[in-house]
Amino acid sequence: MSGTPETIGLIAGSGTLPMLVAQGIRASGHRVACIGLRDQYNLSLPLYCDEFARAGVLQLGRWIRVMRRWGISEAVMVGRVSKARMYEPLRLLRQLPDLRAALLYYRHLRFDRRSHVLLSAVADELARSGVHLIDSTTYIREHMASSGVMGRIQPNSTQRRDLDFGWPILRSIADLGVGQAITVRECDVIAVEAMEGTDATIERTASLCRTGGWMLLKTAHATHDMRADVPTVGIPTLELMKRLGGTALVLGAGRVIMLERPGLIAAADAMGIALVGV
Repeated sequence: MSGTPETIGLIAGSGTLPMLVAQGIRASGHRVACIGLRDQYNLSLPLYCDEFARAGVLQLGRWIRVMRRWGISEAVMVGRVSKARMYEPLRLLRQLPDLRAALLYYRHLRFDRRSHVLLSAVADELARSGVHLIDSTTYIREHMASSGVMGRIQPNSTQRRDLDFGWPILRSIADLGVGQAITVRECDVIAVEAMEGTDATIERTASLCRTGGWMLLKTAHATHDMRADVPTVGIPTLELMKRLGGTALVLGAGRVIMLERPGLIAAADAMGIALVGV
């Protein structure tokens, strides 16, 4: 057998998550061959990769050609994709879909562009070319939320009641495909996340509950495809919660990625935010 390490593909959007995944792949003894999505990826990302190329968000054909050249059979797709950046002046021309992406849209996505439908269509197209998307958390298991209290701050009796009240509601909302987070105070749902994202949900919560003391609950639905769009929280989420009155963060164990988990737990302790996995 050859001693050459296997190369794992990485399709990277924005944020720090792609860098964590690249580190995890290397820590497992593999090489990292990354396609950074143009105008999206962190400019430091190439430093974490053995091979690196850029491609437009809608240039699926280029993704496939590059990964074939690298000999990739398995790939991870992580990181946010900002639609706003895709439509900035002059950058639109750089993001126009290639033929493969245009055909994919026409055949599968004209009438249904939900995230799981999009992911399934992209994954099937990649698989037909010999590249298989794998669970995006495969190389970052140590950064996943775990069951129980994850820091030093214990939830008080009111927060435990809110958790017991809110968790079944969140699971139902997530299973319906509405969103991945809700906020609760005193057994009352304040806000429900939809496509606006968690930060906007937190800001809306603060406008509706000016006294603070609310809880954020976040998870993925029971059959969520873990190959992409896995719920993620980082220290900026905690900072926003702290500033706007949030006092507890509840995460689905094994379903939510905690960016830089040790630092996130330490930050929650320092801010006095109870951090709980369910």
